[in-house]
Amino acid sequence: MTSKSGPQTPDKLITALVANKKGDIFELEGYAAMGMAGEELAPLTLRQTVAMPYGSELMLLPGRLPVLYRLDNGELEVLRENPYAPGESIYPVAAFNSPGYVVSKISAYTEQPGADFLPLFSYGAVGWQNGEFRSAAIEVDSEPRQDLRLMRLDKVVAGVEDMRRRLPGNRLRSHLEKCALTYGCPAGKNFFLGRFEAPLPTARQCNARCLGCLSLQRGGNIHHSQDRIAFTPAPEEIAAVALVHIERVPKAVVSFGQGCEGDPLLAAEVIEPAIRLIRDRTDRGTINMNTNGSLPEVMKRLFEAGLDSVRISINSVRKSCYEAYFRPNGYAFEDVLTGIELALERGIFTAANYLNSPGFTDTPEEGGALEDFLERHPIAMIQWRNLNFDPLRYWQAMNRAASHGRPMGMATHLDHIRSRFPSVRFGYFNPPKESFRETGAPE
Repeated sequence: MTSKSGPQTPDKLITALVANKKGDIFELEGYAAMGMAGEELAPLTLRQTVAMPYGSELMLLPGRLPVLYRLDNGELEVLRENPYAPGESIYPVAAFNSPGYVVSKISAYTEQPGADFLPLFSYGAVGWQNGEFRSAAIEVDSEPRQDLRLMRLDKVVAGVEDMRRRLPGNRLRSHLEKCALTYGCPAGKNFFLGRFEAPLPTARQCNARCLGCLSLQRGGNIHHSQDRIAFTPAPEEIAAVALVHIERVPKAVVSFGQGCEGDPLLAAEVIEPAIRLIRDRTDRGTINMNTNGSLPEVMKRLFEAGLDSVRISINSVRKSCYEAYFRPNGYAFEDVLTGIELALERGIFTAANYLNSPGFTDTPEEGGALEDFLERHPIAMIQWRNLNFDPLRYWQAMNRAASHGRPMGMATHLDHIRSRFPSVRFGYFNPPKESFRETGAPE
């Protein structure tokens, strides 16, 4: 690892956070918090951070040692124990930031021998200053769609009871109860609260084997974070859930392709008739699909049935890096490009679910490739989302797939894309069709 020169004004540095083995998190006087992006490390400052967004979570990183910036000599230091309590083990602390914020630095750490994979979260750098936690993150979407303060449990439970009366025997409605009440899924909660976007998980299978798949992991090194849907809803069940949401929510969005399923293109045999059932009843509401975009001919059928928008998941627009992460099973990156081109030709609102990891995403090679892609594929929106995967293991995989230069920084990267492509919207959430004509990134 290499270090950048530290800031010259100590009062602007963010105090380091560490944790003990009990999980107690505390600031460590005499040390500044560090962030890393690939091999680049630097102390965090007030200007580079924001007050940690409401709903974010702090995590200690087992099997890792914190890398901190020592104030008295201006050097980086790997701490194996609490310098103020000899013999006490300490661990790095990271922030899992709320939706709408893209991580600009990863919490700085080194692995100890035999360390397991980290669970499927993103691991943003975080520190403490002026009585508050501060995150190395950039806001890309201010919409309160997944603001936990607006999701009171008693109202979610009341919504569940109401939907049981409205949709008795509907298996998809029952599955969404588990999403909302067991896993705390914000999308599931929004359905029962009657607001914004409702999820329509459908697919049991997937033709990708993503390193960071949230619903299926094989081999035992990583645990999936939620159970994949165990049945295929009937078209009538899907349409009933979608229609009840559309009928009661202004500018409603309903979306296939959730964290608790495979890829919805592999369930087109029920999704296509479900879309037709919805559109036979109403032209209101936005029918969206989150997908890997790997089956263009299937996408064509769904567009003809009435699908309004697609969000295509990518971690990179370079074939080698894309395939190293998604590990396609029966398709290639060229198929994804064909799917995007088909959507654009049909006038379908097309967004990229762009999975970001500072230290890879903001390298010159990735930035240049994204610019070339946007020149050829004028998509409407980039949803800047944090990659939920062990950062060091991800960088290692990407460096095996391609070579990379020194990161420019996520803020610089986003600013450059914004200036080069002002018509491309920045965001995090799937928009309703009433706002499809909006362009550019919010200030």
